[in-house]
Amino acid sequence: MIAFPLRRPLRRRISDWLLMVADQVVAAVIATDRDALVAELFRLEGTRLVRMARLFTDDRNAAEDLVQEAFIRLHRAAHRISDPAKAAPYLRSIVINLARDHNRRGLMSLRHQEAQPGGSEPDLPEDVLVLDDERRRLLDEVRSLSPRQRDCLLLRFYLELSETEIAETLDISKNSVKTHCRRGIETLRARVEMAT
Repeated sequence: MIAFPLRRPLRRRISDWLLMVADQVVAAVIATDRDALVAELFRLEGTRLVRMARLFTDDRNAAEDLVQEAFIRLHRAAHRISDPAKAAPYLRSIVINLARDHNRRGLMSLRHQEAQPGGSEPDLPEDVLVLDDERRRLLDEVRSLSPRQRDCLLLRFYLELSETEIAETLDISKNSVKTHCRRGIETLRARVEMAT
C-alpha cells in the first residue's frame, strides 16, 4: 500500500479537531469531578456547616442560605482546587466570610428595623435556640470575642477541627491558631469569673 502524505492544511484541521475533542473530554471530566467533590462535601459537611453558620448568625434560615451559597461558590471555583483535601477548609472559610458579611448587613438592617414602627416579626419557636441560661451567656461571650478568637474557638471546640485544619480554613499559621485559642479562653475565663 502506498501512503500519500497529507497536505499541511488538512493536517492542521485534523490536529485542531483532535485538540478540540481532547478539550471537551477534559472539561467533561473536570465537571464530573467537580460535581462529585461538591456532592461528597455536602454529604460530609453540610449539617455541621449549617450549625456553625447558625452560631455565627443566630438565624437558622440565614445559616442554611449562607451554606447553600458557599456550596455554589465552591462549585464555581472547584476547577482551581488542585488538592481535593483543601476543598473542605476552603468551604469552611467561605461560610465564615459569608456569615461575617451577613452580620455586617444584619446590623445595619436591625438599625433600620428599629426605626420602623412595629419592628420585625418574632422568631418562630423552632428558630429559637433553646439553651439554659449558663450556655446562653457563654455563647454570648464567645460571640463578643474578637472575630479571630471567636472563629478559632468555634472551629476548635464546636466543629472539633485540629489546629492544622483551622489554620488552613482561616489561612493563618498554626501558632496563630494556638495563640487565638489561648487568648480567647483566657478572656472567656476572666469574664465568666467576673460574672459569678
